[in-house]
Amino acid sequence: MKSPRLQVLNRIRHDHPRHTPNLPDLFERMGCTTLGNLPFANGDVTAGSESELQAVVVGSASQVDLPQTIEQSRFFANMIKRTQSGDTPEKQVEALREFISDQGQQVWENSWVRFNRSVLSRYAQQVLERDFLADKSHPELGNRSDLHRFCFTDEQGEQKLRLPLSYLVKLSLADLIGIQPYLHQDLRATAEGLLNHYLNDNTSPETFSFHVVGLSADNGQGKALAHETAKRFLLTQLLTEYANEQFGLTASGQQAQIYCAPHPPQRQKQLNEMIPDAFYRELYMSPCLSGWDKGEEKHQYMHLCHQVLSRSQLNAVAKLREAGIITNNLVVLPNMSNISLANNGSHISLGSRRLTAHMKGERGLFGADEEKYCGDLAIKIQEHFLPLFAANFSAAPYRLGFEDFHPEKALGFLAHELDFTHLRMLWRRWRKKSSLNLISHSRTPFGPEWIDRPLSRLFGLKGDFVPDFRLVDYPVGFLSSDESPALNGVAGNQERLRHDLDAMGVFDARMSLYQFFKMREFNTMGFSGFEGRHYSLFAGFEQDMGAATTLQTLITALAFKYMAEGRYDHRHIPDNPGVESERRQIFFGHALGLPTFFVKRTTRNRFLLRILRKTKQIRNSRRYPGYLRVYQKEYCRALIEVLSEDGADLIEQMGCRELMADLRRRIECPDEFSVSGRLTADIMSTLGTNQPLQVPAAEFNRAAEEFYRTTLRRRHVDEALELLRHELPHLQRMATQHASVRSTLRMICGQRRLTDAYDQLMDAARYQNLHGANLLRLINLVLLSIHVDQQAAQTPSKEESFYNNASDTPVYRAS
Repeated sequence: MKSPRLQVLNRIRHDHPRHTPNLPDLFERMGCTTLGNLPFANGDVTAGSESELQAVVVGSASQVDLPQTIEQSRFFANMIKRTQSGDTPEKQVEALREFISDQGQQVWENSWVRFNRSVLSRYAQQVLERDFLADKSHPELGNRSDLHRFCFTDEQGEQKLRLPLSYLVKLSLADLIGIQPYLHQDLRATAEGLLNHYLNDNTSPETFSFHVVGLSADNGQGKALAHETAKRFLLTQLLTEYANEQFGLTASGQQAQIYCAPHPPQRQKQLNEMIPDAFYRELYMSPCLSGWDKGEEKHQYMHLCHQVLSRSQLNAVAKLREAGIITNNLVVLPNMSNISLANNGSHISLGSRRLTAHMKGERGLFGADEEKYCGDLAIKIQEHFLPLFAANFSAAPYRLGFEDFHPEKALGFLAHELDFTHLRMLWRRWRKKSSLNLISHSRTPFGPEWIDRPLSRLFGLKGDFVPDFRLVDYPVGFLSSDESPALNGVAGNQERLRHDLDAMGVFDARMSLYQFFKMREFNTMGFSGFEGRHYSLFAGFEQDMGAATTLQTLITALAFKYMAEGRYDHRHIPDNPGVESERRQIFFGHALGLPTFFVKRTTRNRFLLRILRKTKQIRNSRRYPGYLRVYQKEYCRALIEVLSEDGADLIEQMGCRELMADLRRRIECPDEFSVSGRLTADIMSTLGTNQPLQVPAAEFNRAAEEFYRTTLRRRHVDEALELLRHELPHLQRMATQHASVRSTLRMICGQRRLTDAYDQLMDAARYQNLHGANLLRLINLVLLSIHVDQQAAQTPSKEESFYNNASDTPVYRAS
């Protein structure tokens, strides 16, 4: 048996690098000492994004799949029987009946659709049959065992399909390919290549970049990625309209819509309270038909994620009690079915050509150990800048009523993301900010809604408004354990943390670890870089997503500049839960709109101290001896100053002067320039008021959902259409060089000028009057533009195509 001392020594060896690289020497040997050769500096960056979207079907309960599925389910039949026998209260059945017979808005979030299989072209039938296989790499194994979920025969003997909207878009594209045998072979190949970019994953539709985008000052840095994302969104909209028309959805009372929205819908939350978790997964967990060879296996993985997060949410209640936030046994237990997986956001991945080339090289200067050491350090540095992003470049405005302020519900997953000290500080500050005061004391709800709602109305307890609630309602980054830090630069550290979290009932070791920034390791993804996963909803593609991408690129480049200069290494940002929680509580507080946070005077985080030295109006905390009270706004100003000073040469080289001016505007005048301020103003204008707390929480959140589904969706479409219009001269020039471009433009325009033909199509799209041949023309024009973009993105070197050699699919997709 090993001695305790030997066990400790083994643990120390296990948790620290076998060798600590001399970073300046490493970067000098790699030839990355000058600004022009720095990783992630100008011209070195490739980018891609993944978008999670919201799907709804508009129609009456008698025509739409979701209410029909609930009404015809064994669960509903059993509930009725239990009610008749007196085992289940009748009000539960009545509540569910009221839900499925709602004749008001007639909007069914994440419903599936039903249509005749005979409407599909032969090619679409082939794509469908392949996706029905149990293992696409082994067709001889036959079909999935759950095929009955997707295929059935109606009363008239017609073969019907029942599919989620996330798969419908892919099938729509396949059908469009199939009905156009005259499509130029280059364009057809491009369209076929896009099929795998529509993922049938989780609950919501997901798409990832059609091609990898190179970022540089010449193409506007992040604007280039924003343009690709806008075009992808536009194609998704057009394919949805194609399905509505070509598959007979509109004619049968099913209007499919896909758009950007950050929160789980209110009605989906309402239904989740009425049904067990297994039935919730049956209704909403995607079958994973597209994106994986073994779809059923991936589908079971999504079930695992839902079960684990539901269990994790329940375990958070015990942590809140340990932290002293819950002080008695009067709690409202969270639902055993957690709905956080229905949150929608965007992921932005950045890759470095230089680091990737070194990983592929034979000199061995920069291998997996160095990649891990530098990557973890870069993430720790980047996390300090996260408050610049939340609510400013993306947001998720949300109202909580007084009855929502049970800590076990309002704090979401924060009990697993912050240590107890920072969790208590944040909760106290949040209660103080909110409208919860009764008789000069901050009160939280008692529990039963029949008490809390009248109390709220009687004493004017309005709750709170949160600028970016998705970041609290979703597990964006679990806290490291004492023995398994996630970012200490040691290979295998995250695997060890996953097992620790598994043992604590917080996570499952089989799942991928949630993080704010995630390393994209070369040996796994085929390139070396980082994925930013902290984005909620962008109000605009170019204005907001483009700027956020540029800022993420600038901060990443600055982190590597620090390493090349030897200014910071892992010793300067220690790897323990307290230091990790200390920097992350700033980000969560900013997302909640809290004005201040607290930092220990004796913090060992030297990088944080560097920022705090530039932060004004800091004073010693009277409530928390030994802590400094820091204003969020002043901290953000200090971050901008650090960026401006330490990254002055990067800002100049990367053409980021306008970004810095824009960043200052968002920080100084958030109501006018930040995404949260702009979205909130738009939502409030539909309600006829200018203060979120002047309307009930449910009314504000319903208005937000309606705004995202209608006005914001049209704005996103209009922006994408306008961006495409600016590319028309380039397409005309390309037509003189490429037969595929020339033949497609001739097919779209006939004898008319391209601009005239496009203006007609654009007007029809804006007024939602795009049908038939005109819809097909616009889709083909978008496909042509994507084809031209892909050709331009190709480089002479195959090594720079950044494709995953194992699956031949672009690497910028979620793992």
